[in-house]
This record gives sequence, C-alpha cells and structure tokens, in this order.
Amino acid sequence: MLKAQKLTLAVLISAAIISSAQASEQSEAKGFVEDANGSILFRTGYINRDKKQGAKDTSSFAQSAIVSIDSGFTPGIVGFGVGAVGDGSFKIGENKNAGNQMIPLHNDGSAYDHWARGGGSVKARFSNTTVRYGTQVLDLPVLASNTGRMVPEYFTGTLLTSHEIKNLELVAGKFTKDQMSDQINTDADVNGNGLDRAIVWGAKYKFDDNLNASYYGLDSKNALERHYINVNFKQPLANDSSLTYDFSGYHTKFDENAITYSETTDDKSNRKNNIWAISGTYATGPHSVMLAYQQNSGNVGYDYGQNADGFQSIYLPNSYMSDFIGNDEKSAQIQYNVDFGKLGVLPGLNWTTAFVYGWDIKVKGLTDDAEEREFFNQVKYTVQSGFAKDASLRIRNSYYRASDAYQTNAYIGDTNEWRIFLDIPVKLF
Repeated sequence: MLKAQKLTLAVLISAAIISSAQASEQSEAKGFVEDANGSILFRTGYINRDKKQGAKDTSSFAQSAIVSIDSGFTPGIVGFGVGAVGDGSFKIGENKNAGNQMIPLHNDGSAYDHWARGGGSVKARFSNTTVRYGTQVLDLPVLASNTGRMVPEYFTGTLLTSHEIKNLELVAGKFTKDQMSDQINTDADVNGNGLDRAIVWGAKYKFDDNLNASYYGLDSKNALERHYINVNFKQPLANDSSLTYDFSGYHTKFDENAITYSETTDDKSNRKNNIWAISGTYATGPHSVMLAYQQNSGNVGYDYGQNADGFQSIYLPNSYMSDFIGNDEKSAQIQYNVDFGKLGVLPGLNWTTAFVYGWDIKVKGLTDDAEEREFFNQVKYTVQSGFAKDASLRIRNSYYRASDAYQTNAYIGDTNEWRIFLDIPVKLF
C-alpha cells in the first residue's frame, strides 16, 4: 500500500512540473491583497430528534459565526499566500438534551455556553498546482468534512491539487488531525476520534460536458483503507430536458483497531465492506425525479465518521438522516424536486421529498432480514436580490422507522427529526 501511495505522489508531482498547453493559473495571479476574499456566515441552527422506543430525545439550538479568509497569491514563478478558517458560537436556551453533533458537551453531559475554534494555513502555487498546509475544510469522497451542523469539521494537514492536464484534477494529501463539528480539543488522545495519519489521493476527469469519472483513495493508519469510484453521464433530451445516470461505490477494509458497529464476524482482522449505488434522474423544466438503488455486501456495514475519516464521507444517493448502510443491506429510493421559481411562483423556493426503503439488513445474533424506511421532506428558500441576497432558510423533516432488531442498540432507532437552519452570508472583501 505504501508503495502505491509513493507512486501516486510521484505521478502527481511529475504532473505538477510538466508544462501544459492550457494557461497557467499562477501566471495570472493578481496579487496577495488584490485577489483576497473574506466572508462571515451567520448561522442559526436547530435540530430536534424525537426518539421512540423509549430512547432519550436530543435537541440542540445555537448561533454561530463562521469566518473564512483567504489571500491571493504573490506574483512570480511560485506564488505564496495564507488563509484562515474559524468559528465562534453560543447556545440558545438551556439545551438540556444537547447532542446531534451540534454543541460541545462537558464531562457531565451539559452543553457549553459558548465556544470558539479555528486555524490558519499557508499555500504555494506553481503553474496550475497548489499546495496548502494547515487547517482545512475538505470535500473529498473519502475524507469529507461534516458541514451539515452548526460549524464545519476541520482537518489539519497538507493537500496538493493539480490541474496541469486539461480536464484532469489530481489530488494528494496527508492529514494528522481531525476536529469534529462538536469538538473543541484537537488532541487525538482527548477527542476520541483521534487521527494518527490519513493519506489521500485521487483523480477526476471530465471527458466532455456530459461525462465525467473519478477515483479516490484513503489510507487511515490503524483505522481503514478505502477506495471510491464514480461515473456520471448526462443525456440531453428535447425541450431542455435531460436524463442523468450516476454510478458510485466504495470498497473498505477495516484495520483491527477500527470502530465498527454492524459487523457479523468475530475476526477483527478481516472486516470488509463493498457498497455501490446507481441512480437515474429525469429533469424537465422545474421538475426532477430520481430513482436509486443501493446495495451493501461484506461482513460489516459501510461504517464511516467514527474512524476520523470524515463525517460527510458518504457520496451516495440514499443518504438523508439514515444512510442505509447496514450490513448486507439493499435499499431503493424515489425522490422528487421542484423549483418554484421556474414555475413562476416564488424564485428561490425549492422543495425536495423522498422515500427510501431498506431491507435484508443483518444484525449479529438477531436477524438477517431487518428493515428500515425514511420519509424525507425539505423546503429551502434563498433570497434572490436586495440587501439580504443569498440568505437562506432551510426546514427539513425526517420520519424514520426500523425493525425491532435494528433499533438504537444497532443503529439510529425510530425517530422524528426536525432541522431548521437560517444562513446569512456577509462578504467582507
């Protein structure tokens, strides 16, 4: 595995130093200050999980300000710059039943009154290749920061991104810290989600305007080895309609020390999972309908997040409150989306509804045919103009139910969930 990583890094570095026919990003650098940008996102967030089957409810309500500042690059053959990300938050109300990865908790289970986090980074660019070291919010299928709570999950390390070859993006990196959304301390021995060392690599190629494919890999020391592939094809149809076909899948091998909750084997050294999904989306005017099928195999479910591998590292269609990732589980989904602006009703208003059903879930010592289902609805309104332009209100509800054998001790447990998020972005410069 290490030889493969070294080879991958060598290929990326070679690509970075090979001149390309396309224009160089660094040659067009505007300057350290001239091309800088900064913003603050003011977020008010509320999540309530009304638990059934006797489980304890959780409810979190807080206010955050998320800051992002990034300089431009200095002119020259090699350009240099800096960046910073951070957040400050306070709880709203007592939050007696706080949780949901929203608010940090004291040892006695009570919620923090206020908290702040953040970090800086340095970056360099040569030609069309950029290297950044420091605190970062990642968006890779195998190492993705959770951005669905109050504040982002932060990773600390180095990421190289190269666009030396037209239509091809190459990435490689190494990360040594993972600070989850509801964690203040980044010490591996303290936060319980300690990241020793994670090496990532990958490539994404755009064949044309309608077809692209990607592959990414992750080796998280003493945790897991993971690979991801995706192919996406959009077929244009008459009258501005289209059909989009998407295939994605993961292969994961867990190390002996990895945290999993859904294995059906006692051999900790041989836990493997394969999960894949295929979907088709028909879009016409303001409407779109998606059908998706997702399937697991192996002796463990697709367990992610608990091994410092990113709490959003599930680039699969059947993922809402439940991710439908149980051991050997199959699941099917139907989703409908409407853009009311295109209907001429209210520009910026969007509604998504979906139903997902999962079956054939193996629960060790209990059953081989557990089931789960989720009915999902989300309404989002984004202001289109004026002083509040781009401010958005998102209201989301999930109705989730599962077999008796697949309750809280095995997975989520029967839950009615509400999420309400008000986002107000402010551009500083």
